[in-house]
Amino acid sequence: MGTVSLVLVSHSRQLAEGVRELAAQMTQGRVKIAVAGGTADGRLGTDATAILGAIEEVRGPEGVLVLVDLGSAVLSTQMAIEQLPVGGRVLLSNAPFVEGAVIAAVEASIDSDLDGVAAAALGARQMEKVST
Repeated sequence: MGTVSLVLVSHSRQLAEGVRELAAQMTQGRVKIAVAGGTADGRLGTDATAILGAIEEVRGPEGVLVLVDLGSAVLSTQMAIEQLPVGGRVLLSNAPFVEGAVIAAVEASIDSDLDGVAAAALGARQMEKVST
């Protein structure tokens, strides 16, 4: 049995790679995590073709959870998802990018299903970093 995979979509390639590195270290590399960051010519932005490629790179029967850094990445991600051939489920998450990615990776590493991984990532929205 495999695990749910993740795709991290950021306007910055460096940001996406950094979040992937953090999530991978937390799970000893047990979860497939692909990134799509920046534009083809190295500028800040998102690229539906790159997102599609990242999803296809890690897509499997257990499904893929996609996390985005900023709201404007949603449109590019939705365009990519619409172009996917029929296969495993792909969900777009509204979770915080960094915390959601780390929590999703940990949840996927313990073989939770896609709905469980997505719920765990969304739970990051309630996490307090600083107590008031």
